[in-house]
Amino acid sequence: MKLVFSETAPDYARYQYPYVVWAMPEPGETPADLFAAGFMPASPQLDRFTLARHLRVPLKGFRPSSENRRILRRGEGIRADLRPRADFDYSVARRVRWLAFAEERFGPGVMPAARLDALMDSPAVSHLLHFTDTAADREVGTALLYLELPRMAFYYYAFYDLGDRARNLGMFMMTRAVVHFAELGCEHLYLGTCYSVRAKYKWQFAGVEFFNGFRWSADEAELDHLLARDPGGAHWLGEPGCLDRFGGSAGLARRTGFQAAFETEEPS
Repeated sequence: MKLVFSETAPDYARYQYPYVVWAMPEPGETPADLFAAGFMPASPQLDRFTLARHLRVPLKGFRPSSENRRILRRGEGIRADLRPRADFDYSVARRVRWLAFAEERFGPGVMPAARLDALMDSPAVSHLLHFTDTAADREVGTALLYLELPRMAFYYYAFYDLGDRARNLGMFMMTRAVVHFAELGCEHLYLGTCYSVRAKYKWQFAGVEFFNGFRWSADEAELDHLLARDPGGAHWLGEPGCLDRFGGSAGLARRTGFQAAFETEEPS
């Protein structure tokens, strides 16, 4: 992959000059390679990715916890069907429901119609996991996915009936997806970012880990610290004792999977 860095808001008083890290796949690489390195799609065309604190569940040998099983029981009678995007009816009625969900759940203007339409017409959505209440013969939710089996699945966006609070559909759908892809022999299910305590509900699956900037970590205390720290304070690695946890700068360098090699000639 090729890396590109774009400036973001600096903090001169603390000598912090941040850059967003972008990655572009090279020939022979697939999105699974970039996900594994800690990147997430920054474009629905999957031609640009960004380094982020996102989560994934290792699925080899995954076993649902008692809490996972409790959530699954609440959704008894709901069938999950995996469908390729080409075989899914993105109807006017569904589009209207999904946009109304996005307006309420994500916030006004976060998912306008043009963005949803572009997403549904992009390689970032290869499949959908569709949920149906079999007794009522009624659809209750759909998750948009990117699949590259057996290496990975990406649980991108989920739309569901917000009025069906008793079954906690959002959590049920995510839990069912984890079980579904574990049963399919998928290696990892990626669940999106975790930058707030509110998003930590994703941390309820055995073995879950997050990308901390240089490696995948299953250390919940480390994540809790990052969620609780003042984003306007010192850089994480500049906090007292932080580098010591990784054996200093040299130890940290040994743990990262990134290594830069600069070209000496201007590419043509």
